[in-house]
Amino acid sequence: MWGLEELRTHRQIIDRLDWEMTPEGAVETYLEWGTGWARKDRFVRYSDQESFYFVIYDWEKPASVTLIRRTMKEAEEMAKIEAPAEMVARAIAEGGRKPGVGVYAITAELEQWLKQALGA
Repeated sequence: MWGLEELRTHRQIIDRLDWEMTPEGAVETYLEWGTGWARKDRFVRYSDQESFYFVIYDWEKPASVTLIRRTMKEAEEMAKIEAPAEMVARAIAEGGRKPGVGVYAITAELEQWLKQALGA
């Protein structure tokens, strides 16, 4: 699995990051075919389509964000990036679920931090 420095060398992936994808959006887009009306224009258009996006697993220590590559067949963890713990904590709090059991989307604050860290 890559860290921040190695991910920086993969410009083709950085350039394809979907900053708006959330864990829930990925499930709706790639796994729940029956909810197409709720997705509007976000749906799988071809069989080998893939998305690259970040999530937070709040049970991990130290605080980090995980880069996911999602297809119709699988979700692959590609990179783990240690982010400022206070930013991750705010993202988890903003998610509003019980700490320690969730998968969360990144916040605008984390997105800006990641863009700067990755040179995106």
